Amino acid sequence: MLGEDRMCYSAEVWADYHKYVRAYGADIDIDAFVELYLRRAADPKIKIPKGMDQGFLHTQTPGVTEIQALIQSYNATFVQNSEQELFKQAKRLADAERVLAGSKPTKKAANDQRIAGKKVKQLKRWISDGIRTVPVPERDDRIFPDWYAPVLIVEDGRPIVRPMRYHCRPAGMDPSIDRTKRGQVSGTYNARRDNLTRFWRHQFGHTHGLMVARVFYENVDDGAGGSQELQFIPSTGENLLIACLVSHWTDPAGLLPDLWSYAAVTDAPEPEVAAAGHDRTIVNLKPENVDAWLTPQGRSVEELLALMDDKQHPYYEHRKAA
Repeated sequence: MLGEDRMCYSAEVWADYHKYVRAYGADIDIDAFVELYLRRAADPKIKIPKGMDQGFLHTQTPGVTEIQALIQSYNATFVQNSEQELFKQAKRLADAERVLAGSKPTKKAANDQRIAGKKVKQLKRWISDGIRTVPVPERDDRIFPDWYAPVLIVEDGRPIVRPMRYHCRPAGMDPSIDRTKRGQVSGTYNARRDNLTRFWRHQFGHTHGLMVARVFYENVDDGAGGSQELQFIPSTGENLLIACLVSHWTDPAGLLPDLWSYAAVTDAPEPEVAAAGHDRTIVNLKPENVDAWLTPQGRSVEELLALMDDKQHPYYEHRKAA
């Protein structure tokens, strides 16, 4: 289970909930969005794509005033903290370069130059993103494991969009399942098709979701002992309707916050994905099968597997990610 393939490790998704509202007539769980933004205000480690922020900042929808204030406060604090750290790293870089330019260069100075140089570039990019108001989808809509994104589900017969973590913690399991023994993210952000009726049996056929994406990214062997990141996108530009499993985790002790999370379902690779070096591909549902996938209750395992057999097969062009 924890050895799930690292498929769809990153994707450019519909981060703006308005897209689900327009495409599927969905309502939004505004209380869940408010709760998430309140949690990020208290814990900056919580990752939300900028595209999701922009969806709230650029709307007059009733009930989002609190979210808008939380986003603006977070951005101001983030930029201020980044500017302070940039000043420190720029000084560290300048000091290291002075030592290296002198008569007694040191290994420490060389190391400081390397680390500080990278951090200066990163911090400048973060600050630019923090103050930027013009959307850049390839940056703003991209998510990674442990990031939050809008996910479409059907609840009480209604399509609804709720923010969920892209890294599933199945209900009833200990939070330690989120990490491997080395502290890395476990593989439960993906759900292999051949494991759906075993490890995922409490989600498969019970709690399904949909994530819409435009692009997905994978790390593959570069042929030289390392890895390279590839971007995969349908050649005709259509959206990916990614089948997901959803979990609503609650702490039996009542100490930890509730967690809505999800995993993308993966299957055998499309030929062109396999040729590029990866061994799984997300299950890309046909539009006419979305409703059935989102309402799995009462459907047989065979019927649900047939929805995945009947998936879309676009040709996934690939290139090295920028």
